[in-house]
Amino acid sequence: MFLIVGLGNPENEYANTRHNMGFDTINKLAKEYKIECNKNRFKGIYGTGIIENEKVILLKPQTYMNLSGESIIEVLNFYKIDLKDMIVIYDDMDVEPGKIKIRKKGGAGSHNGMKSVIQHVKSEEFTRIRVGIGTPEYKNDRINYVIGNNISEEERKKLDLGTEKAKEAIIEIITNGVDSAMNKFN
Repeated sequence: MFLIVGLGNPENEYANTRHNMGFDTINKLAKEYKIECNKNRFKGIYGTGIIENEKVILLKPQTYMNLSGESIIEVLNFYKIDLKDMIVIYDDMDVEPGKIKIRKKGGAGSHNGMKSVIQHVKSEEFTRIRVGIGTPEYKNDRINYVIGNNISEEERKKLDLGTEKAKEAIIEIITNGVDSAMNKFN
């Protein structure tokens, strides 16, 4: 069983922001595989289903980004899922819009959501997919950049391309493993 986690902030308030690339990817997977993410438990919204003959849990933590690990650790413990079977998707300013980067392990960088995940699961050894959002024009505008919804139509297309690639990468990981996905998408 795979736990596939999209990081983001509660969608009513933060839908269509750069910080919700993880949620957007989960929504695309859920739609394609007809998985209803409507269960509210583990400090998150989740759904269970099948992707390419593998049982999966799709999780969108509802703790706000900086506390994402609280939700994830509850699901991992309840379902007894090994970290090798967890994939976390999140936005990354160091990757340009429309591109993704897949890694098997690593630090959180400046991403507070990932800091929370690593702190709660007590490991950096899990697969992550970083969806590019690019950098703001002014460095001191980072917060407005990630949670603001002032996104041009042209940029929205690039962000959607990134979440589409992330969705395809997840399918590749489930089907052929993370190394294959890294070779194909990095």
